[in-house]
Amino acid sequence: MGKAESGTLVAAVIQMRSGRDVAANIDAASTLIRQAAAAGATYIQTPEMTNLLERSREDLFVKIRAEREDPSVAVFAAIAAELQIVLHIGSLAIRTGVDRAANRGFLFGTDGVPLARYDKIHMFDVDLPNGESWCESATYQPGEEAVVVPAAGTLIGLGICYDIRFPALFRAQAGAGARVLTGPAAFTRQTGEAHWHVLQRARAIENGAFVVSAAQGGRHEDGRETYGHSLIVAPWGEVIAEVDGDAPGYALAVLDLEKADEARRRIPAIANQRKFSLAGLREAEAVE
Repeated sequence: MGKAESGTLVAAVIQMRSGRDVAANIDAASTLIRQAAAAGATYIQTPEMTNLLERSREDLFVKIRAEREDPSVAVFAAIAAELQIVLHIGSLAIRTGVDRAANRGFLFGTDGVPLARYDKIHMFDVDLPNGESWCESATYQPGEEAVVVPAAGTLIGLGICYDIRFPALFRAQAGAGARVLTGPAAFTRQTGEAHWHVLQRARAIENGAFVVSAAQGGRHEDGRETYGHSLIVAPWGEVIAEVDGDAPGYALAVLDLEKADEARRRIPAIANQRKFSLAGLREAEAVE
């Protein structure tokens, strides 16, 4: 594809099927990152839990490491520097204590130095209709800080998976100037089939921003199924790149960053936003 013109960004989403072997997952991600970079991508994003998808809590804590000891952090930093790319590792399982972990995203600059870290704020604690149940808060310590970082010639807002269902997070990032919002994920097949595309497009439309979301896809070694369909959505809501299906691979698109500014001029929802109070509850209680 070649290099992007001024004011544009060539972005790629890496779709994975991470398993229980950390080294194998690092190798799989590294191969796809190199392929995307060779195709011209200068900002490359991998999915949530790039280094490990392990449902067993006991086995998870046998395999994960503190950030300073985690092998994937060192490998991905080196790849970013070698390829001269901005590398967004959607998230890694990082040990933060004896029995606690962080679901932590990393954004590496072209010199391999981390530009930002983001710990997933919203924990996926749900019981789904098919009997599937998840309680992330039993293992992961939720983050408390939203992150917007200057990188790749623009401002990028960091998010992870379930965060995509919380519009206030992305509106705050867009309000701070982010033109690229992100939601790298390991969406379950059930919720992905129902909501994945519409959630990505909604966050793009309401914020006049590109939304870039790499995903896990397929049946994993720990038994879970994820939806795949890694996406790049433009500020007007159209899907401009997609890994169609759940197989590992990548997709890329040229992001004309001016399109975000144009969308915000056409529909100035951020500028028109007003503070408001919520009334009516007291009156309803009085009726009862």
